[in-house]
Amino acid sequence: MTLPEGVEHRSIGGETGLATRGDPVYGEPTDGEWRRWDPHRSKLGAMLTKDIDTGLAGDDTVLYLGAASGTTVSHVVDFAGPTYAVEFAARPMRDLLSVAESRDRLFPLLKDVRSPETYAHVVEPVDAIVQDVATRGQARVAVENRQFLHDDGQLVLAIKARSEDVTRDPEAVFQDAIETLEETYEILATERLEPYHDDHLAVVAQPE
Repeated sequence: MTLPEGVEHRSIGGETGLATRGDPVYGEPTDGEWRRWDPHRSKLGAMLTKDIDTGLAGDDTVLYLGAASGTTVSHVVDFAGPTYAVEFAARPMRDLLSVAESRDRLFPLLKDVRSPETYAHVVEPVDAIVQDVATRGQARVAVENRQFLHDDGQLVLAIKARSEDVTRDPEAVFQDAIETLEETYEILATERLEPYHDDHLAVVAQPE
């Protein structure tokens, strides 16, 4: 699988793994300008480590839904173009703003991903949506944010079964989510994210 331009396998601290160029954010090992991308702390990092073809490319314009304190989105903006990072909670947003200080292509938005109309006036059409949100209705969030994605763009989504329903079998949760996504997207690939993240499903899709 071809990694996005700007993401490489590199040996840092005696271990080889994914790395991007940029200032460290979460205590990750560094080697000069390169920093390790920890797949245990990043769903997208786990996808790339598992050789899932995300379709992401260097310089993509990205809408990142569920940015939290910026662990993954910091790596995304290291290789991507302008990156709009939506986060609902004020506390992680403070950390995200700190991440953005050294990354002028990162645009943090204190908004709710379930209400895309609140940031529609800010976000330009994007090449990719990357989503990692801990809420019910994760697939519906991806459907509602389809409006920002170019017709030939890419959705890269991590579905968290426990955020949907802790009592149900994860496979049943994933199947329901896929059916919702198929209202708007063509599913290109799905894969579980173990051993890095339990009860998570990676989904790669394109608009229908």
